[in-house]
Amino acid sequence: MSKFILAKKIEMSQIWKENKVIPVTLVEAGPCFVTEIKKQDDNGFSAIQIGFEKLKEKKIKKTNKTRPYRYLKEFKVKEFELKIGDIINTEAFEEGDNVIVTGISKGKGFQGGVKRWGFHGFGKGHGVKHGERRIGSIGSAYPQRVIKGRKMPGRMGVDRITVKNLEIIQINKEKNQIAIKGAIPGRRGTLLEIRG
Repeated sequence: MSKFILAKKIEMSQIWKENKVIPVTLVEAGPCFVTEIKKQDDNGFSAIQIGFEKLKEKKIKKTNKTRPYRYLKEFKVKEFELKIGDIINTEAFEEGDNVIVTGISKGKGFQGGVKRWGFHGFGKGHGVKHGERRIGSIGSAYPQRVIKGRKMPGRMGVDRITVKNLEIIQINKEKNQIAIKGAIPGRRGTLLEIRG
């Protein structure tokens, strides 16, 4: 059975287990609702669409949304064990499971080459003036332009990042919370896709 769920990042914390401190990220996982099933014959691929965070009636009318969910995501599957209206929650996972987590990383704004790419800058000896964080040469005389893909200052962050082989340390079914070992991309409140 393929395991998947949508979640929201709460915060980082730590858990004591067998006289060891384990760094964990707490996430609010589900409940999610199956909204659509897409089959190979009709759509050319097999997937299940799930909705997360029900909207209130007032917000649905205000935003003119057809489905009463803030987030809708599709997960590709091979077998259909769920049907429309089914609920997916933390019971789909078990402690000790390895999961793949995908999220949008924190936005860091416009950054220089040193922070964005790890450039070393110029030396700090005699004769170097205001050059500690410069990026240096950006190309040769020919072809009289900057080559595409050159590492330069620019906007940093807000990338889709996937972290694999993260272990589930603890599950709180009453609060719909999962404690996942290690760091997860994004700020507090970031939408996460968790796959088994």
